[in-house]
Amino acid sequence: MLEAAFDTFADEGFGRATVENICECAGYTRGAFYSNFASLDDLFLEMWRQKSGDLIARIHAVLEELPTLHLGTPAQVVEHVLAAVPVDDKWYRITAEFTAHSLRNPSLLRVMASREQAISDEFVPLIEELLRRTGRIIPDPVALGQALVAVHDGTTVQVLTEPDNEAVRRRRIELFTHVVLAYSTETEGIE
Repeated sequence: MLEAAFDTFADEGFGRATVENICECAGYTRGAFYSNFASLDDLFLEMWRQKSGDLIARIHAVLEELPTLHLGTPAQVVEHVLAAVPVDDKWYRITAEFTAHSLRNPSLLRVMASREQAISDEFVPLIEELLRRTGRIIPDPVALGQALVAVHDGTTVQVLTEPDNEAVRRRRIELFTHVVLAYSTETEGIE
């Protein structure tokens, strides 16, 4: 059902999706839907939980590679980490619309903020460890996490708007690198 919801939300929009058209696409009944989810919001949140879990798994895979990585500069760190964070057209369309929906619903907004924080809590330590290896530390990890989310969201729109423009992708990496440098400082020596 989550796969059918993903396609329906991406193709028709969250606001126009109905339980009926998701069930029809998935080959399930309304009863099957309601035995698993109380609402479309709950369905979306479960989809987001799974997508977030996939992202966190990719982050952990990067962490497992740490002993073999030779990333000498912050720019190399950024490029390596961005490879684990895909720009997904369908997922962006779904999350952008659901974010607008949650801005009208404070309880959903709190859930979304909590889930974003959970991703950041997994992601920032990876960045900290990789930057430490280049001789940099992060004085305010929370601020870096928020800045990286903002850069990711903004540059994702640009990459999706101009998918064949390599300069946009290059500038995305450059912007992430500038943010990482702005929110980190050099240490006396590399450990």
